[in-house]
Amino acid sequence: MTVSETSKPLSARAADTWTAFWFKPQPAYTLGAVRIAFGTVVALWTLSLLGDLADFFSEYGVAPQQRAVQSQFGLFAYWTDDRALMVGWAILLVSAVALAVGWHSRVAALIVFVLLASFEFRDQTVFNSGDGLLRIEALFLAFAPSGAALSLDQRRKTGAFWTAQDRAPYTVRLLQIQLTVIYVATFLARMKGTKWLDGTAMSYALRLRDMLIIHVPTSITVNPLLMNLATWGTLFLELAIGILVWNKRCRPYVLCAGVAFHLVILITIAVGFFTPAMLLLYLAFVDPDAIRRLPVSMQKHHRQPSTPTLAACGAADPSPQPADRRDDYGAGRLLSMPDEPSSGESIAVAGRASAERIAMSAGADDGPEPPDDEPPSQSPKPGGVSDDDAAPRRRA
Repeated sequence: MTVSETSKPLSARAADTWTAFWFKPQPAYTLGAVRIAFGTVVALWTLSLLGDLADFFSEYGVAPQQRAVQSQFGLFAYWTDDRALMVGWAILLVSAVALAVGWHSRVAALIVFVLLASFEFRDQTVFNSGDGLLRIEALFLAFAPSGAALSLDQRRKTGAFWTAQDRAPYTVRLLQIQLTVIYVATFLARMKGTKWLDGTAMSYALRLRDMLIIHVPTSITVNPLLMNLATWGTLFLELAIGILVWNKRCRPYVLCAGVAFHLVILITIAVGFFTPAMLLLYLAFVDPDAIRRLPVSMQKHHRQPSTPTLAACGAADPSPQPADRRDDYGAGRLLSMPDEPSSGESIAVAGRASAERIAMSAGADDGPEPPDDEPPSQSPKPGGVSDDDAAPRRRA
């Protein structure tokens, strides 16, 4: 904080902080990643409805008419035949895919929101809170410049898909605040009941046989100590995530704990798309720079040597090598090597070199010959071996 900033009144500094929190431009990589993940989740959500469209939403299904609630709207309250359901389903699927790839992102997000609301309000008995959270997230993206990063819209402008514009992060902030609101509101609502306070709520949840994917043994679900720990641990974790996620030091730890918590829910209890919808909010806390560096990090991780050799694997390479070699110290410095001779020239050179070495060795052993008028020296050799005895060995 500069001197000029400290000289400002507290109210002015608070206003500046508030404005920067919502509107200070930053690269829109996080928003683009949320849009891709959200479009993918909605496409899977739409595909999951295909087999039950007539049973859940038609005039001859479990809910022949949409309930008349003033705050709820939907296209299928007025357009009720089977053809309308199929057309709406197909448009929702196409719009979700378009949103995932970032093709006319804002229009696609608006269509996704309208059709999600239309299906959910048509028959609310077949949906849960996860489906409602998807509808809220669609509304946020409908008013966001979600095509400003990682999109075909951005590719048309810059020529590259993995780029981002600098935009105000108000949509990302709304998603982040939504995460805190969910956890804190859930904690407060559970504290008003009795099953969470007396530590038995998890025991009831793990004995709902019709909703369980993995059945927990009865010896665990009726154990007072384990169920008290699970119940109070869930309460503490949800409150910790909702509050400590705003602390930079605690954020990685509480987010990792939350991801593990929701994955356990996903594989044990049939909660539909609740876990994916919650993890979309977690994605809003990822640093934009980390997403920007993701392709480079993946390339470094998967990079392979361009010209692998047997020598790199600890074996001799019999094939001719290029003129440049790496030095023996592994420093990556290239050594300039002369051109290698052909195989025939190599054999000839090797033969001449061997003959010269034999001749030089023989000359070095024999030494200079004494002159004719001087008798050879008769001094004994070391070890008592004479020249006459050593000659056969040299010849051998």
